[in-house]
Amino acid sequence: MLKIYSVSLGCPKNRVDTERLLGSLGPSMTVSEPQEADLVFVNTCGFIRPAIEESVRTVLELADSLSEAPRRPFLAVGGCLVGRFGAGAFAGEIPEVDLWLDNRELALWPERLGRALGLAPEPGRLLSTGPSYAYLKLSDGCDHGCSFCTIPFIRGRLRSAPEEALLEEARRLVAGGVKELTLVAQDVAAYGRDADRRGALRFLVEKLLRLDGLKWVRLMYLYPAGLNREFLTFVRDAAQTGSGPRLVPYFDVPMQHAHPDILARMGRPFARNPQETVDRIRDILPHAALRTSMIVGFPGETLKHFDHLVEFVEKNRFHHLGVFAYEAEEGTDAARMPKQVSRKVKEERRDILMSRQAEISREILSECQGLRMDVLVDAAHGEWPGLHTGRVWFQAPEVDGVTYISGPGVVPGAMVSADIMESAEYDLTALA
Repeated sequence: MLKIYSVSLGCPKNRVDTERLLGSLGPSMTVSEPQEADLVFVNTCGFIRPAIEESVRTVLELADSLSEAPRRPFLAVGGCLVGRFGAGAFAGEIPEVDLWLDNRELALWPERLGRALGLAPEPGRLLSTGPSYAYLKLSDGCDHGCSFCTIPFIRGRLRSAPEEALLEEARRLVAGGVKELTLVAQDVAAYGRDADRRGALRFLVEKLLRLDGLKWVRLMYLYPAGLNREFLTFVRDAAQTGSGPRLVPYFDVPMQHAHPDILARMGRPFARNPQETVDRIRDILPHAALRTSMIVGFPGETLKHFDHLVEFVEKNRFHHLGVFAYEAEEGTDAARMPKQVSRKVKEERRDILMSRQAEISREILSECQGLRMDVLVDAAHGEWPGLHTGRVWFQAPEVDGVTYISGPGVVPGAMVSADIMESAEYDLTALA
């Protein structure tokens, strides 16, 4: 049996690529130390400078640690770092890497790695998320032309996966005990658009909701242009069926800013008035949970623009908010723009916005105290016996807060009804 040690950096889409690759290699087991492995695989991120630095550092540290192993494992490195810069940029500097895998050739990964290891790959997936949830990646690449983003360079144009392939993968995941499917892509709402499949996302979700044993379906990364009234009405009706799995009324909409001047410079004309998107969602689903991400310190952002953004966040009271200081990435239009903002100002603005969001989150979560809610249990707590981490419906895996839970029937993978006892800035505490 193949012993595998893997590190998947960056987004959930990378994680799915890793799980699919490793699952294609046949019977295997994961090990906790790289020196114990037959294969060490690193899936890198190359989206922004800090991610690039983390990826390079991770590969170098693993290469160094493996030099001391009694029997050196095979070291393979793939992902966005390789896709952005090419294997040639690193092969001479890190000769310890046995195989570089470019994510522009994702379909060839199993064949290339299988050949190197003397294995015959077959479709499969080695889950790394535990028994409660799994990601379902609907597409790769992106057709949006945002001025700050490197994704089209790294992953190419939008390429939607065939519906039947996704449904078969979902069936296998649910048959294996997965309770929540979290749908991911660069833009989930764009699924099927490359093949002119109108309504493709809705048709796919309708079929996923029929899977026996599936409790929650969650949609992540929905660009505003795809959230029309027709689709929102579908989500509302599916969320209220009261039987079978629920399409949770949770919207992760990456708005990136609120001021039209900055949105125009970002190349996001479809979102020049993000308030319309928020109002449309809440008109049809008043109690929906909203998550968004914002970039502060974009070239040309003045104090007036930033104050407008703060007011927008305070007004709309998002359940979850990620705030990022702008990074000027080589090769993007935004990196060449005048009026670049200093790092000090960018970080100050990020801290101000996150501080305000912490207050909003604390207030929202305090309203949950005393309620009885379903909690999907993810994992046992590493330090407190009997305590587990889980999530209520408005908490997405890995990016949002968690619900700490204990009591009868609380085991990883279980969906339990529990009383919400306490709340903090980002987390809840519950008793089953």
